[in-house]
Amino acid sequence: MAPNADNLTAVLYKVNDLRLENRPIPEPKDDEVLLKMGSVGICGSDVHYLVHGRISDFVVKEPMIMGHEAAGTVAKVGKNVKNLKVGDRVAIEPGVPCRICDFCKEGKYNLCLEMVFCATPPVHGNLSRYYVHAADFCFKLPPHVSLEEGALLEPLSVGVHACRRAGVGLGSNVLVLGAGPIGLVTILTAKAMGASKVLAIDLLDDRLALAKNCGADLTLKISRDDSPANVAKKVEEVMGAKPDKTMDCTGFSNTINIGLESTKSGGCFVLVGMGASEVKIPLVSYAIREIDIRGVFRYCNDYPLALDMVASGKVNVKQLITHRFELEETVKAFDTAKTGAGNPVKIMIRCNKD
Repeated sequence: MAPNADNLTAVLYKVNDLRLENRPIPEPKDDEVLLKMGSVGICGSDVHYLVHGRISDFVVKEPMIMGHEAAGTVAKVGKNVKNLKVGDRVAIEPGVPCRICDFCKEGKYNLCLEMVFCATPPVHGNLSRYYVHAADFCFKLPPHVSLEEGALLEPLSVGVHACRRAGVGLGSNVLVLGAGPIGLVTILTAKAMGASKVLAIDLLDDRLALAKNCGADLTLKISRDDSPANVAKKVEEVMGAKPDKTMDCTGFSNTINIGLESTKSGGCFVLVGMGASEVKIPLVSYAIREIDIRGVFRYCNDYPLALDMVASGKVNVKQLITHRFELEETVKAFDTAKTGAGNPVKIMIRCNKD
């Protein structure tokens, strides 16, 4: 590889200041691989950093390379790497933990306090021609799984983790609040895991149509002014019973209350969406009904199952892609995500043309 090879890179300097610039091709360390990047998806968090410059305590203080939903091809391996070779196509799990703390040893590495996560300040992302990553957090793709599908394993893994946290299985009646990208992958996962009935709730007809395509058995359109009690009544009428598993993929206070009010006593409510840091809920009434309230943070040991679901054909993530751009068109791609022009669901950026 020529030392002056093109490594066009998307860098966020500050709010609404996203630039493309050529950066040096990084050299992999002993346990890393150099990847020729294939596909990178735009996530809601990427757009949030672009528009607001921060998410909670994570603040963009220095120029940061964007991108974390990604897949690429191994171009070079570190001397200790044994699980991959040059030419392997891989999905990239973007969060690399310390591997030695109690959380890591207990198998909950997503809670590792030393987590290094792509495009989360001050860590750089992978929206570039070339990128280095820990080899053990790269997952080899079968020949029939595309790099775009590999990139989509990242949001799909959130759905997998959410459904695992909820205990979704054969016979589950599942309510999914919000039919954005994460709601859609949660629906896909719930059906793949054997849920008998999935109801999707959203404000928009086009999102509910997508939910149907992703396997939702039932849909319910609501308005922002609907009260939790009224929606819960409609949910029970539509489903024929209260759901035993509810997943909120919005993070909005009213929707959270709708989900909790709708859930069957003794059921499980999982908070997947990230919204305001404080939400007002009548907690005691849900405690009396023994509703388990569980949180979700990214994913943990979920990539292998997500890959199996895609590779086996049980889950079709390609239907989520609505827009495609070349790396040179990154600014336009982010403008599309920011403005919502053309009703984007998942925007993919191709980093190399071969």
